[in-house]
Amino acid sequence: ADRMLDMGFYEDIVSIAKHLPKKRQTLLFSATMPDRIRRLADTILTDPEMINIAISKPAEGVLQGAYVVYENQRLPVLIDLLEGKKSYPSILIFTSTKKATSEIASALRKKGFGAKEMSSDLDQNEREQVMRDFASRKTQILVATDIVARGIDIKEINLVINFDVPRDAEDYVHRVGRTARADKTGVAITFITERDQRDFKRIEDLIETTIMKLPIPEQFGDGPAYEPDKRRSRGGGKTDGRSGKRHKNKRPARKGREGGQGRKKKND
Repeated sequence: ADRMLDMGFYEDIVSIAKHLPKKRQTLLFSATMPDRIRRLADTILTDPEMINIAISKPAEGVLQGAYVVYENQRLPVLIDLLEGKKSYPSILIFTSTKKATSEIASALRKKGFGAKEMSSDLDQNEREQVMRDFASRKTQILVATDIVARGIDIKEINLVINFDVPRDAEDYVHRVGRTARADKTGVAITFITERDQRDFKRIEDLIETTIMKLPIPEQFGDGPAYEPDKRRSRGGGKTDGRSGKRHKNKRPARKGREGGQGRKKKND
């Protein structure tokens, strides 16, 4: 239920709580305790007893690896990786935005992959159909937000790919926990961009494991160095589409919309 807060239901939950009897017993369970959950607990609970269970770690059967890439290298490397996995019946790709699920699934379908997207933009019937197709192996690849990271139990998901590094380190455990279930084995791959490196280091600290950094296929050029402790400016330079080499940003001349260069927005 904690995922409901990321979907915009915080105010609704607080509003409902105001209509409940003041004298009541309320129990709150959450797989993670991010700030919003803590604020909700402070709002709707009275002097609660808190019970914390040790944070789980990925199952031993999960082989974990990561590619350190520039942002524009992720999709080409993803497609190249999937080309060698066409025999896998079930692959789950996690992204951090609803927009990215449709963009990635569409790009994969154009390359001949059987891919569908799952996000909170789908209504209940659409979600159920997508999940049925994925569970029955009619759909090989499911591209999803964290709405799928919890609460599903589909056996034998062979590969989990984190296209985006989750912001909450505990979400990583839930994501990769979709594979290697019931004593099976599985693979979890994460793409780490420059801006994600500190978040990924927090994941490694949480699970007390240094995750293997895999070499990018040479046709895509070099990726950035993995330096999670390095302070990075928010601006940064641009990268070459194939080689990933850095270029210094040149400030464009001040022109109108038609002549000037627009700034690319980041999806949040």
